[in-house]
Amino acid sequence: MLGVIGGSGIYDLPGLENAEWKTVESPWGTPSDQVRIGEVDGLKVVFLPRHGRGHVYSPTDINYHANIDVMKRCGVTDLVSVSACGSLKEELAPGTFVLVEQFIDRTFARPKSYFGNGCVAHVSMAYPVSPRLIDHVEAAARAETLAYRRGGTYLAMEGPQFSSLAESHMYRSWGCDVIGMTNMPEAKLAREAEICYATIAMVTDYDSWHPEHGEVDIQAIIKVLNDNAHNAQRLVARLARDLPREHEPCPIGSDTALEYALMTAPDKRDPALMAKLDAVAGRILNR
Repeated sequence: MLGVIGGSGIYDLPGLENAEWKTVESPWGTPSDQVRIGEVDGLKVVFLPRHGRGHVYSPTDINYHANIDVMKRCGVTDLVSVSACGSLKEELAPGTFVLVEQFIDRTFARPKSYFGNGCVAHVSMAYPVSPRLIDHVEAAARAETLAYRRGGTYLAMEGPQFSSLAESHMYRSWGCDVIGMTNMPEAKLAREAEICYATIAMVTDYDSWHPEHGEVDIQAIIKVLNDNAHNAQRLVARLARDLPREHEPCPIGSDTALEYALMTAPDKRDPALMAKLDAVAGRILNR
């Protein structure tokens, strides 16, 4: 089952057959919105607008835990994040789709794990993106003749303010390619939930480092957002049509990330936390 989380500018997913908005409750609180569940050529697709319809949640205020949890409860096995971002590289012009493979997490005001006191777990984040899922995303981008680049590092900042000039130059010196505010802790939580994850980072503008662009221009961003949204819908539709109807095992173990991750002895685990983890960690807890 394919899940799609839509970022800024993407609050619906046209083209779904037999689609309906559905409320899915989560023990982790209220997700950003209802989920829109439908089909594309027989493949079930679940869509969630990350900021809510009408863009009501800032990056810091998004309930990432609930969002990933409801995706898991809906049966999502492969999750694509479609996210607006700024460019840190000259060659990544506005309108380019970057198929990110790595992240640097600079957020600081968000809880980042489903685990902690009551049940400790450690999952590997060395390779946060499922390469097989990215293969399918790339094939869809190529088929739709979209401007894209595979690979690169996404710098996740806290926001909601954009970066200062000094910060922008620092992130460039680190070798980062794009900068955004929402893919962390989303990618970490998807990994803990054993969902294969991939990011389509849609470049809206150059970050403040660029000498010819200077300050981030919100009006210019909105225009590119609208153009990107149309192309993103084309890309997701193609991905859904071409995605194999049987889930393929992830070569980096995204779908088995909890196999040896839980550290707390069963008799020391908090029952209340275990109840909340029924979907996220159900494969491990129920066997």
